[in-house]
Amino acid sequence: MKNAKDFYNEYLSRVAEVRKDQKRPLILTEKIIYSHLYTSQCLTAVRRGTDYVDLRPDRVAMQDATAQMALLQFMNAGQELVAVPATVHCDHLIKARDGREPDLAQAQEANGEVYSFLQTAAAKYGIGFWKPGAGIIHQTVLENYALPGGLMVGTDSHTPNAGGLGMMAIGVGGADAVDVLTGEPWQLKMPKVYGIRLSGKLNGWAAPKDVILKLLGLLTVKGGTNAVMEYFGEGVESISATGRATICNMGAELGATCSLFPFDGQTQAYLCQTGRQAEASAAQQAQAELKADSEVLDSPEQYFDKVIDIDLSTIEPHLNGPFTPDAATAASEMKIKAQAEDYPVDVEVSLIGSCTNSSYEDLSIAASVARDARNKGLKPKARLIVCPGSEQIRLTAERDGILDDLRALGAVIMTNACGPCIGQWDRQATDNERKNAIVTTFNRNFRRRADGNPNTYAFIGSPAMAVALAVSGRLDFNPATDKLRNEAGQAVLLDEPIGQIFPQDGFLTPKDGFVPPQDGAGIDVVIREGSNRLQRLQPFEPWDGKALTGLRLLLKVAGKCTTDHISMAGPWLRFRGHLENISDNLLMGAQNAFNGKANEVLNPLDGRYEAVSVVAKAYKQSNVGSIVVAEDNYGEGSSREHAAMEPRFLNVRVILAKSFARIHETNLKKQGMLALTFKDKEDYDKIQERDTFDVLGLDSFAPNSQVTLVAHHADGTKDVIEALHTYDDKQIGWFKAGSALNYLKIENKERNK
Repeated sequence: MKNAKDFYNEYLSRVAEVRKDQKRPLILTEKIIYSHLYTSQCLTAVRRGTDYVDLRPDRVAMQDATAQMALLQFMNAGQELVAVPATVHCDHLIKARDGREPDLAQAQEANGEVYSFLQTAAAKYGIGFWKPGAGIIHQTVLENYALPGGLMVGTDSHTPNAGGLGMMAIGVGGADAVDVLTGEPWQLKMPKVYGIRLSGKLNGWAAPKDVILKLLGLLTVKGGTNAVMEYFGEGVESISATGRATICNMGAELGATCSLFPFDGQTQAYLCQTGRQAEASAAQQAQAELKADSEVLDSPEQYFDKVIDIDLSTIEPHLNGPFTPDAATAASEMKIKAQAEDYPVDVEVSLIGSCTNSSYEDLSIAASVARDARNKGLKPKARLIVCPGSEQIRLTAERDGILDDLRALGAVIMTNACGPCIGQWDRQATDNERKNAIVTTFNRNFRRRADGNPNTYAFIGSPAMAVALAVSGRLDFNPATDKLRNEAGQAVLLDEPIGQIFPQDGFLTPKDGFVPPQDGAGIDVVIREGSNRLQRLQPFEPWDGKALTGLRLLLKVAGKCTTDHISMAGPWLRFRGHLENISDNLLMGAQNAFNGKANEVLNPLDGRYEAVSVVAKAYKQSNVGSIVVAEDNYGEGSSREHAAMEPRFLNVRVILAKSFARIHETNLKKQGMLALTFKDKEDYDKIQERDTFDVLGLDSFAPNSQVTLVAHHADGTKDVIEALHTYDDKQIGWFKAGSALNYLKIENKERNK
């Protein structure tokens, strides 16, 4: 990015132009989006939630699991250097098992060829490279790159974490990242904007995590789809920058495009504490335009699409789960809820970390509960696992005795990485038939996500709650009211948690871990011949202009279908750079509506039930296309574009769903797929197991048009199903070209004639 002074001079100039064009008060979201338009356009005609805008982001961040496919696509774009500052962060491929040092050594050995590929690709194309163990992508971005008023895209759904510092940071798939890396316009549907008005102040055991857990209970996992959550109100001032980042991070669980907090003293303090005094000073000069206008704050209902009021003083500590992050339960209600729902109440493991809660403040608060428990003669009933957010945090927490306080309670300190949050956890448990409970400070708790066990009931809470429940060993323990019996037989009440936002003696800066961008001259990207982990990409075939006929039903999905269900993580992360190999996990976690089983679908070619990928390959080998039918919010969760590339690779032509999650719908479009929604959701019930489909109307495929599908049933009858889409002219061009990358090549060829 430009230096801070130049950035804000340009930002202020553009906001002034927007003000002149709009002639009305502006919300912060509008200021940031409109100041990053790729070219000037008539803003009054842009409709929120409907129209697309072309943007010019300031930065790209990629984690190692998604960076592989993003860089493989970028290599096909024919460009020598990236057009904007970019970084790769090696945080996803490290498995948590024994502790920081042995786990990091094992990861470097197991993933050596992937790390070599990423580091050489980063060097060749002018990308900064954060080594394994340096930290989790979003915490590292917050410490080094997040800038109030900036716009960033990241190949991870929790990129909005940077909104805690007032940066509009949006999770995308790798193909979207390639647009930005090549300097092309990046397309975004102009989001609706929900104003979240905070009043009061958190107290007792309540934490910033509980604000978003409460909001998830109010809005659900699809309640923020294609919307920005913009926070304002006097309650904002009492929440630290890292607390705000926690709230923004989990806005992804609402389906939100991103979340934003305004610039203020908390923002400025964090910038200064992390060594960015120049940025803090420059932002302070622009602070009037790094928040919503005063007229907006006085009458928010006139400017936001929805206003939601939250009184922080009424927030209780929460435990959300199991199996979905919007199943919100206050700690005071868990006794009744656990009994009614037959939850396993014995907590076996508490886990602190992830990009959501691994800051210095988080660890400091967790340590305060640990110290208090030990001082009162309490011993933990559950295992305690801690993953610091970055090497800067780990070094500082080690110096300040925070990690020793946690170790004294039995905690194992893992590598600065995602670990159990994304299924990179060797729990060393053998019984997958027994129901069990774990408590995490993570952001997601889908079935099988953390440890691969379908009978693990995972509940999400704050760091303080994670330690308290590790001590009590009970899911239904409320530390605000319930006493515990110590070794001396005394009934004791845990003190309310306290912590430090910043270390008294400042942060320690790691000496190693980052390789700055290079010019790329003479550097070769390393891909080992015959590798089963890395594979150069072949372009997808363009649409032949004909109607899609005779498509076989591959799978009719019942219930929730996240990207975890479509393309599992965990052990499959090792194939994130090899499209052919990772396609073997296609939809293996999704439930078949016809038999209630996962990864078992009918192959009408031989009458047998087989794995989804096996049947898809059989269709592909027979030159037959297929279709997947699904329910609401299909593709919820991660930004992983593998969930779109795998079906495309295996000749799935259409995903027909009741509704889509934002990132996944875009990923499907980018890969040349047809992402269609039922005009009448009840038509989902008409789909039968042996159906074949004809897709009509593609010869007149246009924005706002409808697409007709004819479902031919095995008994000779048929149903005509009307489907809707959200493609604009450019996205239709992606479909016709076979992918967005193909479309980009065609455009570049035309420009160079």
